[in-house]
Amino acid sequence: MFLNETVFSVALPSLTRDLRLTTATVQWVISGYLVAMAIVLPVTGYLLDRFSVRRIFIGSLTVFSTGALIGALAPGFGLLLTARIVQAGGTATMVPLLMTSVMRYVPAHRRGATMGATSIVVAVAPALGPALGGAVIDNLGWRWIFWITLPLALAALAVGAAVVRAPSPLRVVSLDLSSLALSVIGFGGILYGLSALGERRTAIPFGVWGPTAAGAGALLLFVVRQRSLQRADRALLDLRPLALRRFSVALVLAALMFLTLIVAGSVLLPLYLQTVLGRTSFAAGLALLPGGLMLGILGRPAGALYDRVGARSVVVPGAITIATALAVFTTFGSGTGLAAAIGVHVLFMTGVAFLMTPLITEALSALPEHLYSHGSAILNTLQQVAAGFGTAASVTIATLASAGTAPDSTGLAVAFTCTAGVGLVLAGLAPLTRTHKAHMAHRTERAKP
Repeated sequence: MFLNETVFSVALPSLTRDLRLTTATVQWVISGYLVAMAIVLPVTGYLLDRFSVRRIFIGSLTVFSTGALIGALAPGFGLLLTARIVQAGGTATMVPLLMTSVMRYVPAHRRGATMGATSIVVAVAPALGPALGGAVIDNLGWRWIFWITLPLALAALAVGAAVVRAPSPLRVVSLDLSSLALSVIGFGGILYGLSALGERRTAIPFGVWGPTAAGAGALLLFVVRQRSLQRADRALLDLRPLALRRFSVALVLAALMFLTLIVAGSVLLPLYLQTVLGRTSFAAGLALLPGGLMLGILGRPAGALYDRVGARSVVVPGAITIATALAVFTTFGSGTGLAAAIGVHVLFMTGVAFLMTPLITEALSALPEHLYSHGSAILNTLQQVAAGFGTAASVTIATLASAGTAPDSTGLAVAFTCTAGVGLVLAGLAPLTRTHKAHMAHRTERAKP
Protein backbone atom coordinates (compact mmCIF):
# COMPACT_ATOMS: atom_id res chain seq x y z
CA MET A 1 0.00 0.00 0.00
CA PHE A 2 2.76 2.46 0.86
CA LEU A 3 4.61 1.56 -2.34
CA ASN A 4 1.44 2.40 -4.25
CA GLU A 5 1.49 5.99 -2.96
CA THR A 6 4.63 6.85 -4.97
CA VAL A 7 4.65 4.34 -7.83
CA PHE A 8 3.14 6.94 -10.20
CA SER A 9 5.35 9.83 -9.05
CA VAL A 10 7.65 9.48 -12.10
CA ALA A 11 4.78 8.82 -14.51
CA LEU A 12 3.47 12.34 -15.12
CA PRO A 13 5.49 13.15 -18.28
CA SER A 14 4.79 9.71 -19.76
CA LEU A 15 1.06 9.85 -18.97
CA THR A 16 0.87 13.38 -20.37
CA ARG A 17 2.23 12.14 -23.69
CA ASP A 18 0.38 8.81 -23.82
CA LEU A 19 -3.04 10.12 -22.79
CA ARG A 20 -2.65 13.51 -24.56
CA LEU A 21 -3.65 15.46 -21.47
CA THR A 22 -2.12 18.40 -19.61
CA THR A 23 0.19 17.91 -16.65
CA ALA A 24 -2.35 19.70 -14.44
CA THR A 25 -4.92 17.02 -15.35
CA VAL A 26 -2.62 14.01 -15.16
CA GLN A 27 -1.31 15.04 -11.72
CA TRP A 28 -4.68 13.87 -10.37
CA VAL A 29 -3.29 10.31 -10.32
CA ILE A 30 -1.26 11.66 -7.36
CA SER A 31 -3.42 14.41 -5.86
CA GLY A 32 -6.65 12.45 -6.49
CA TYR A 33 -5.17 9.59 -4.48
CA LEU A 34 -4.33 11.98 -1.66
CA VAL A 35 -7.75 13.65 -1.80
CA ALA A 36 -9.50 10.28 -1.63
CA MET A 37 -7.42 9.37 1.41
CA ALA A 38 -8.29 12.70 3.02
CA ILE A 39 -12.00 12.02 2.44
CA VAL A 40 -11.91 8.47 3.84
CA LEU A 41 -9.55 9.10 6.76
CA PRO A 42 -12.11 10.99 8.93
CA VAL A 43 -14.28 7.85 8.83
CA THR A 44 -11.48 5.68 10.23
CA GLY A 45 -12.03 6.93 13.77
CA TYR A 46 -15.56 5.50 13.56
CA LEU A 47 -14.34 2.28 11.93
CA LEU A 48 -11.65 1.63 14.56
CA ASP A 49 -14.21 2.14 17.33
CA ARG A 50 -16.84 -0.06 15.68
CA PHE A 51 -14.95 -2.99 14.07
CA SER A 52 -12.15 -5.35 15.06
CA VAL A 53 -8.57 -5.09 13.81
CA ARG A 54 -9.07 -8.27 11.80
CA ARG A 55 -12.22 -7.07 10.02
CA ILE A 56 -10.68 -3.69 9.17
CA PHE A 57 -7.49 -5.35 7.89
CA ILE A 58 -9.41 -7.73 5.61
CA GLY A 59 -11.78 -5.01 4.39
CA SER A 60 -8.93 -2.59 3.70
CA LEU A 61 -6.95 -5.05 1.59
CA THR A 62 -10.08 -6.22 -0.25
CA VAL A 63 -10.85 -2.65 -1.33
CA PHE A 64 -7.22 -2.07 -2.30
CA SER A 65 -7.12 -5.26 -4.39
CA THR A 66 -10.34 -4.27 -6.14
CA GLY A 67 -8.75 -0.96 -7.12
CA ALA A 68 -5.72 -2.78 -8.50
CA LEU A 69 -7.97 -4.93 -10.69
CA ILE A 70 -9.83 -1.87 -12.00
CA GLY A 71 -6.53 -0.18 -12.87
CA ALA A 72 -5.18 -3.25 -14.65
CA LEU A 73 -8.26 -3.31 -16.90
CA ALA A 74 -8.60 0.48 -17.32
CA PRO A 75 -8.81 1.61 -20.97
CA GLY A 76 -7.93 5.26 -20.26
CA PHE A 77 -7.53 8.07 -17.74
CA GLY A 78 -11.06 7.93 -16.30
CA LEU A 79 -10.81 4.39 -14.95
CA LEU A 80 -7.13 4.89 -14.11
CA LEU A 81 -8.14 7.70 -11.76
CA THR A 82 -11.03 5.59 -10.44
CA ALA A 83 -8.62 2.76 -9.64
CA ARG A 84 -6.31 5.11 -7.76
CA ILE A 85 -9.23 6.50 -5.73
CA VAL A 86 -10.47 3.01 -4.81
CA GLN A 87 -6.97 1.97 -3.78
CA ALA A 88 -6.68 5.11 -1.67
CA GLY A 89 -9.81 4.08 0.20
CA GLY A 90 -8.14 0.83 1.22
CA THR A 91 -4.88 2.51 2.18
CA ALA A 92 -6.66 5.20 4.21
CA THR A 93 -8.07 2.63 6.64
CA MET A 94 -4.82 0.68 6.96
CA VAL A 95 -2.60 3.62 7.97
CA PRO A 96 -4.46 4.63 11.16
CA LEU A 97 -4.95 0.95 12.00
CA LEU A 98 -1.16 0.55 12.01
CA MET A 99 -0.55 3.64 14.17
CA THR A 100 -3.38 2.95 16.60
CA SER A 101 -2.17 -0.64 17.07
CA VAL A 102 1.30 0.61 18.03
CA MET A 103 -0.18 2.99 20.59
CA ARG A 104 -2.48 0.34 22.08
CA TYR A 105 -0.16 -2.65 22.26
CA VAL A 106 3.33 -1.17 22.83
CA PRO A 107 4.54 0.19 26.23
CA ALA A 108 4.99 3.96 26.31
CA HIS A 109 8.78 3.90 26.74
CA ARG A 110 9.19 1.79 23.55
CA ARG A 111 6.75 3.57 21.27
CA GLY A 112 9.34 5.77 19.56
CA ALA A 113 11.54 2.82 18.61
CA THR A 114 8.56 0.70 17.54
CA MET A 115 7.08 3.50 15.47
CA GLY A 116 10.55 3.87 13.97
CA ALA A 117 10.50 0.20 12.99
CA THR A 118 7.17 0.67 11.24
CA SER A 119 8.62 3.71 9.47
CA ILE A 120 11.09 1.38 7.75
CA VAL A 121 8.11 -0.09 5.90
CA VAL A 122 6.55 3.33 5.47
CA ALA A 123 9.80 4.68 3.99
CA VAL A 124 11.38 1.82 2.04
CA ALA A 125 8.24 0.85 0.13
CA PRO A 126 7.65 4.39 -1.21
CA ALA A 127 11.38 4.59 -1.97
CA LEU A 128 11.06 1.56 -4.23
CA GLY A 129 7.89 2.95 -5.82
CA PRO A 130 9.44 5.46 -8.25
CA ALA A 131 12.10 3.00 -9.44
CA LEU A 132 9.57 0.23 -9.92
CA GLY A 133 7.09 2.58 -11.57
CA GLY A 134 9.73 3.98 -13.89
CA ALA A 135 10.95 0.54 -14.96
CA VAL A 136 7.42 -0.74 -15.61
CA ILE A 137 6.26 2.38 -17.47
CA ASP A 138 9.34 2.51 -19.70
CA ASN A 139 9.17 -1.18 -20.63
CA LEU A 140 5.62 -2.48 -20.17
CA GLY A 141 3.19 0.42 -19.80
CA TRP A 142 1.34 1.91 -16.83
CA ARG A 143 -1.35 -0.82 -16.62
CA TRP A 144 1.32 -3.32 -15.60
CA ILE A 145 1.84 -1.38 -12.38
CA PHE A 146 -1.55 -2.71 -11.32
CA TRP A 147 -0.92 -6.21 -12.66
CA ILE A 148 2.21 -6.38 -10.48
CA THR A 149 0.50 -4.86 -7.44
CA LEU A 150 -2.57 -7.11 -7.57
CA PRO A 151 -0.95 -10.48 -6.67
CA LEU A 152 1.08 -8.82 -3.91
CA ALA A 153 -2.10 -7.39 -2.39
CA LEU A 154 -3.93 -10.71 -2.68
CA ALA A 155 -1.02 -12.52 -1.02
CA ALA A 156 -1.02 -10.02 1.86
CA LEU A 157 -4.79 -10.46 2.18
CA ALA A 158 -4.50 -14.26 2.35
CA VAL A 159 -1.70 -14.23 4.93
CA GLY A 160 -3.38 -11.54 7.01
CA ALA A 161 -6.71 -13.35 7.04
CA ALA A 162 -4.92 -16.38 8.49
CA VAL A 163 -2.73 -14.72 11.13
CA VAL A 164 -4.13 -11.33 12.17
CA ARG A 165 -5.69 -11.58 15.63
CA ALA A 166 -5.76 -8.70 18.09
CA PRO A 167 -8.08 -7.71 20.96
CA SER A 168 -9.88 -4.43 20.25
CA PRO A 169 -11.88 -2.23 22.66
CA LEU A 170 -15.06 -1.81 20.59
CA ARG A 171 -18.16 0.28 21.17
CA VAL A 172 -21.43 0.70 19.31
CA VAL A 173 -21.45 4.02 17.46
CA SER A 174 -23.52 5.32 14.54
CA LEU A 175 -22.17 6.75 11.29
CA ASP A 176 -23.22 10.38 10.83
CA LEU A 177 -23.96 10.65 7.11
CA SER A 178 -24.22 14.45 7.21
CA SER A 179 -20.66 14.68 8.52
CA LEU A 180 -19.48 12.29 5.82
CA ALA A 181 -21.13 14.38 3.09
CA LEU A 182 -19.59 17.59 4.44
CA SER A 183 -16.17 15.91 4.54
CA VAL A 184 -16.43 14.83 0.90
CA ILE A 185 -17.57 18.26 -0.31
CA GLY A 186 -15.05 20.10 1.85
CA PHE A 187 -11.82 18.31 0.99
CA GLY A 188 -12.81 17.49 -2.58
CA GLY A 189 -14.02 21.00 -3.43
CA ILE A 190 -10.93 22.84 -2.20
CA LEU A 191 -8.44 20.56 -3.91
CA TYR A 192 -10.43 20.30 -7.14
CA GLY A 193 -10.63 24.08 -7.45
CA LEU A 194 -6.90 24.51 -6.90
CA SER A 195 -6.05 21.81 -9.43
CA ALA A 196 -8.41 23.32 -12.01
CA LEU A 197 -6.56 26.64 -11.72
CA GLY A 198 -3.51 25.08 -13.35
CA GLU A 199 -5.51 24.30 -16.49
CA ARG A 200 -6.83 27.86 -16.96
CA ARG A 201 -3.96 30.17 -17.78
CA THR A 202 -5.85 33.25 -18.98
CA ALA A 203 -8.79 33.60 -16.60
CA ILE A 204 -9.97 32.63 -13.15
CA PRO A 205 -13.59 31.54 -13.72
CA PHE A 206 -16.26 30.51 -11.25
CA GLY A 207 -15.41 26.90 -12.14
CA VAL A 208 -12.21 27.34 -10.12
CA TRP A 209 -13.25 29.44 -7.13
CA GLY A 210 -16.79 28.05 -6.87
CA PRO A 211 -15.70 24.56 -5.76
CA THR A 212 -13.01 26.08 -3.54
CA ALA A 213 -15.51 28.33 -1.74
CA ALA A 214 -18.02 25.49 -1.42
CA GLY A 215 -15.31 23.26 0.01
CA ALA A 216 -14.22 25.86 2.56
CA GLY A 217 -17.83 26.39 3.67
CA ALA A 218 -18.43 22.64 3.95
CA LEU A 219 -15.29 22.20 6.07
CA LEU A 220 -16.43 24.95 8.42
CA LEU A 221 -19.81 23.25 8.82
CA PHE A 222 -18.02 19.91 9.30
CA VAL A 223 -16.03 21.32 12.22
CA VAL A 224 -19.14 22.89 13.80
CA ARG A 225 -21.06 19.61 13.52
CA GLN A 226 -18.23 17.53 15.00
CA ARG A 227 -17.96 19.86 17.97
CA SER A 228 -21.67 19.38 18.57
CA LEU A 229 -21.67 15.58 18.14
CA GLN A 230 -18.58 14.95 20.23
CA ARG A 231 -20.42 16.08 23.37
CA ALA A 232 -22.34 12.80 23.12
CA ASP A 233 -19.36 10.79 21.77
CA ARG A 234 -21.07 10.50 18.36
CA ALA A 235 -18.69 12.55 16.21
CA LEU A 236 -17.47 11.09 12.92
CA LEU A 237 -14.10 12.68 13.75
CA ASP A 238 -13.67 13.68 17.39
CA LEU A 239 -11.78 16.99 17.43
CA ARG A 240 -10.95 17.07 21.15
CA PRO A 241 -7.30 16.11 20.50
CA LEU A 242 -6.86 19.55 18.88
CA ALA A 243 -7.37 21.17 22.29
CA LEU A 244 -4.11 19.60 23.50
CA ARG A 245 -1.14 21.84 22.71
CA ARG A 246 1.34 18.97 22.50
CA PHE A 247 -0.80 17.18 19.91
CA SER A 248 -1.56 20.34 17.91
CA VAL A 249 2.07 21.43 17.63
CA ALA A 250 3.17 17.99 16.42
CA LEU A 251 0.17 17.88 14.07
CA VAL A 252 1.04 21.16 12.32
CA LEU A 253 4.71 20.26 12.00
CA ALA A 254 3.87 16.79 10.65
CA ALA A 255 1.53 18.30 8.05
CA LEU A 256 4.17 20.79 6.86
CA MET A 257 6.80 18.04 6.75
CA PHE A 258 4.54 15.73 4.74
CA LEU A 259 3.67 18.55 2.33
CA THR A 260 7.35 19.18 1.55
CA LEU A 261 8.02 15.43 1.33
CA ILE A 262 5.35 14.82 -1.31
CA VAL A 263 5.81 18.06 -3.24
CA ALA A 264 9.62 18.09 -3.40
CA GLY A 265 10.30 14.36 -3.37
CA SER A 266 7.37 12.90 -5.32
CA VAL A 267 6.30 15.67 -7.71
CA LEU A 268 8.80 18.45 -8.43
CA LEU A 269 12.07 16.49 -8.32
CA PRO A 270 10.82 13.69 -10.64
CA LEU A 271 9.47 16.33 -13.04
CA TYR A 272 12.80 18.16 -12.92
CA LEU A 273 14.83 15.00 -13.57
CA GLN A 274 12.71 14.10 -16.59
CA THR A 275 11.71 17.40 -18.19
CA VAL A 276 14.86 19.45 -17.45
CA LEU A 277 17.64 16.86 -17.26
CA GLY A 278 16.00 14.57 -19.83
CA ARG A 279 16.18 11.36 -17.77
CA THR A 280 13.86 8.40 -18.35
CA SER A 281 11.14 7.45 -15.85
CA PHE A 282 13.28 4.53 -14.66
CA ALA A 283 16.40 6.67 -14.23
CA ALA A 284 14.41 9.28 -12.31
CA GLY A 285 13.03 6.57 -10.05
CA LEU A 286 16.49 5.17 -9.36
CA ALA A 287 17.73 8.67 -8.52
CA LEU A 288 15.13 8.89 -5.75
CA LEU A 289 16.01 5.48 -4.31
CA PRO A 290 19.06 6.45 -2.15
CA GLY A 291 17.09 9.15 -0.35
CA GLY A 292 14.19 6.81 0.32
CA LEU A 293 16.50 4.15 1.66
CA MET A 294 18.12 6.74 3.93
CA LEU A 295 14.70 7.49 5.37
CA GLY A 296 14.19 3.79 6.05
CA ILE A 297 17.63 3.34 7.61
CA LEU A 298 17.25 6.28 9.99
CA GLY A 299 13.62 5.66 10.97
CA ARG A 300 14.25 3.37 13.93
CA PRO A 301 17.32 5.26 15.27
CA ALA A 302 15.33 8.50 15.14
CA GLY A 303 12.50 6.85 17.08
CA ALA A 304 14.92 5.45 19.67
CA LEU A 305 16.53 8.89 20.02
CA TYR A 306 13.10 10.38 20.64
CA ASP A 307 12.58 7.82 23.43
CA ARG A 308 15.79 9.05 25.09
CA VAL A 309 15.77 12.81 24.63
CA GLY A 310 12.25 13.85 23.64
CA ALA A 311 10.94 15.66 20.58
CA ARG A 312 12.70 19.02 20.44
CA SER A 313 16.28 17.71 20.33
CA VAL A 314 15.39 15.55 17.32
CA VAL A 315 12.86 17.71 15.48
CA VAL A 316 14.75 21.03 15.42
CA PRO A 317 17.90 19.79 13.62
CA GLY A 318 15.73 17.71 11.29
CA ALA A 319 13.63 20.72 10.32
CA ILE A 320 16.74 22.82 9.70
CA THR A 321 18.12 20.07 7.47
CA ILE A 322 14.88 19.99 5.45
CA ALA A 323 14.87 23.77 5.03
CA THR A 324 18.52 23.72 3.91
CA ALA A 325 17.93 21.02 1.30
CA LEU A 326 14.84 22.80 -0.06
CA ALA A 327 16.84 26.02 -0.37
CA VAL A 328 19.46 24.19 -2.45
CA PHE A 329 16.69 22.76 -4.69
CA THR A 330 15.79 26.34 -5.70
CA THR A 331 19.22 26.71 -7.35
CA PHE A 332 18.76 23.70 -9.66
CA GLY A 333 18.81 24.38 -13.41
CA SER A 334 19.60 22.70 -16.70
CA GLY A 335 23.30 22.57 -15.80
CA THR A 336 22.87 20.78 -12.48
CA GLY A 337 24.39 17.31 -12.42
CA LEU A 338 22.45 14.18 -11.53
CA ALA A 339 24.85 13.41 -8.67
CA ALA A 340 24.08 16.78 -7.07
CA ALA A 341 20.33 16.15 -7.32
CA ILE A 342 20.73 12.73 -5.66
CA GLY A 343 22.95 14.17 -2.90
CA VAL A 344 20.55 16.96 -2.00
CA HIS A 345 17.63 14.52 -2.03
CA VAL A 346 19.51 12.27 0.43
CA LEU A 347 20.10 15.31 2.67
CA PHE A 348 16.42 16.20 2.44
CA MET A 349 15.28 12.69 3.36
CA THR A 350 17.71 12.63 6.28
CA GLY A 351 15.89 15.62 7.70
CA VAL A 352 12.51 13.97 7.08
CA ALA A 353 13.66 10.88 9.00
CA PHE A 354 14.27 12.98 12.12
CA LEU A 355 10.76 14.43 11.95
CA MET A 356 8.49 11.63 10.74
CA THR A 357 8.66 9.11 13.59
CA PRO A 358 9.17 11.58 16.49
CA LEU A 359 6.29 13.83 15.43
CA ILE A 360 3.82 10.96 14.97
CA THR A 361 4.79 9.43 18.31
CA GLU A 362 4.75 12.82 20.03
CA ALA A 363 1.26 13.62 18.74
CA LEU A 364 -0.36 10.31 19.66
CA SER A 365 1.44 10.00 23.02
CA ALA A 366 -0.33 13.18 24.13
CA LEU A 367 -3.75 11.47 23.91
CA PRO A 368 -5.74 9.24 26.26
CA GLU A 369 -6.33 5.75 24.87
CA HIS A 370 -9.98 6.33 23.90
CA LEU A 371 -8.85 9.11 21.51
CA TYR A 372 -6.02 7.18 19.80
CA SER A 373 -8.16 6.24 16.79
CA HIS A 374 -9.51 9.76 16.29
CA GLY A 375 -6.12 11.37 16.89
CA SER A 376 -4.56 9.07 14.30
CA ALA A 377 -7.37 9.92 11.87
CA ILE A 378 -6.86 13.66 12.41
CA LEU A 379 -3.10 13.34 11.99
CA ASN A 380 -3.32 11.35 8.76
CA THR A 381 -6.18 13.44 7.37
CA LEU A 382 -4.29 16.71 7.77
CA GLN A 383 -1.14 15.14 6.31
CA GLN A 384 -3.00 13.96 3.22
CA VAL A 385 -4.85 17.27 2.84
CA ALA A 386 -1.56 19.15 3.10
CA ALA A 387 0.08 16.81 0.58
CA GLY A 388 -2.88 17.01 -1.81
CA PHE A 389 -2.98 20.80 -1.48
CA GLY A 390 0.77 21.00 -2.02
CA THR A 391 0.67 18.71 -5.07
CA ALA A 392 -2.11 20.65 -6.74
CA ALA A 393 -0.55 24.02 -5.83
CA SER A 394 2.97 23.09 -6.94
CA VAL A 395 1.86 21.78 -10.33
CA THR A 396 -0.37 24.83 -10.79
CA ILE A 397 2.47 27.23 -9.90
CA ALA A 398 4.99 25.39 -12.07
CA THR A 399 2.56 25.35 -15.02
CA LEU A 400 1.55 29.02 -14.75
CA ALA A 401 5.19 30.14 -14.40
CA SER A 402 6.34 28.15 -17.44
CA ALA A 403 6.47 29.34 -21.02
CA GLY A 404 4.56 26.37 -22.46
CA THR A 405 1.72 24.13 -21.33
CA ALA A 406 4.02 21.84 -19.33
CA PRO A 407 6.33 22.77 -16.43
CA ASP A 408 9.79 23.86 -17.58
CA SER A 409 12.98 24.83 -15.76
CA THR A 410 11.72 28.31 -14.85
CA GLY A 411 8.35 27.09 -13.63
CA LEU A 412 9.88 24.33 -11.54
CA ALA A 413 12.32 26.81 -9.96
CA VAL A 414 9.39 29.00 -8.88
CA ALA A 415 7.58 25.97 -7.42
CA PHE A 416 10.72 24.87 -5.59
CA THR A 417 11.06 28.39 -4.15
CA CYS A 418 7.50 28.28 -2.78
CA THR A 419 8.20 24.87 -1.24
CA ALA A 420 11.39 26.25 0.33
CA GLY A 421 9.23 28.92 1.95
CA VAL A 422 7.21 26.16 3.61
CA GLY A 423 10.50 24.66 4.78
CA LEU A 424 11.44 27.93 6.48
CA VAL A 425 8.08 27.99 8.28
CA LEU A 426 8.69 24.41 9.39
CA ALA A 427 12.12 25.27 10.79
CA GLY A 428 10.72 28.34 12.52
CA LEU A 429 7.95 26.39 14.28
CA ALA A 430 10.06 23.35 15.22
CA PRO A 431 11.31 24.84 18.56
CA LEU A 432 7.70 24.85 19.79
CA THR A 433 8.12 21.15 20.53
CA ARG A 434 9.54 20.35 23.95
CA THR A 435 10.48 17.58 26.35
CA HIS A 436 7.49 16.95 28.57
CA LYS A 437 7.29 15.80 32.18
CA ALA A 438 5.35 12.71 31.08
CA HIS A 439 8.14 11.80 28.70
CA MET A 440 10.76 12.27 31.41
CA ALA A 441 8.66 10.08 33.70
CA HIS A 442 8.82 7.27 31.17
CA ARG A 443 12.61 7.59 31.15
CA THR A 444 12.74 7.50 34.95
CA GLU A 445 10.44 4.48 35.12
CA ARG A 446 12.53 2.69 32.52
CA ALA A 447 15.69 3.30 34.54
CA LYS A 448 14.32 1.69 37.72
CA PRO A 449 15.71 -1.81 38.55
